[in-house]
Amino acid sequence: MTRFDADDPRERRKLFAEAIAAHRTRASSFVTLEADAEDDDAPRPWLQFGDNTFNVDVTDAELDDLKTLVGEFPEFRVEQLESPETAEGTNARITARSDPNRLATFADRVFLDVYDRPETYRAWVAEV
Repeated sequence: MTRFDADDPRERRKLFAEAIAAHRTRASSFVTLEADAEDDDAPRPWLQFGDNTFNVDVTDAELDDLKTLVGEFPEFRVEQLESPETAEGTNARITARSDPNRLATFADRVFLDVYDRPETYRAWVAEV
C-alpha cells in the first residue's frame, strides 16, 4: 500500500480493498478503517476487519441501520451483538466471507448508511 486516505467514493473503495488485501497477505490480526468525525469534538467512526469478521460499535439507531445493510449482503451475517451495561451502544460482529472488493463496498456503506457520512467523507486506513 502506498496511500492511506481517500475522499472520492471510488478511491475510498479501492483503498479499503487494498488494505483488506494487504491485511490478508501480511496475515495481520486486523485492519482498521476510520472516517471523518462529524465535528472536531466527536470521535471518528471506525470499523475493523479480521478473521473474516467486521467489528463495529454502534448506537441503537445505528444498529437498526447496520442490520438493514447486512440484509443487502446475503453472504454476510450478524454473528454476535454485545451491549455491556457500562457502554452506550452495541458492539456488532459480522461474519463476511468475500473478496476484498465486496468487503470494501460493505465497509464504505457502513460509513455512508450506518454512520451517516456524506458521499465525500474522508477515510483512513489506520492500521493494517
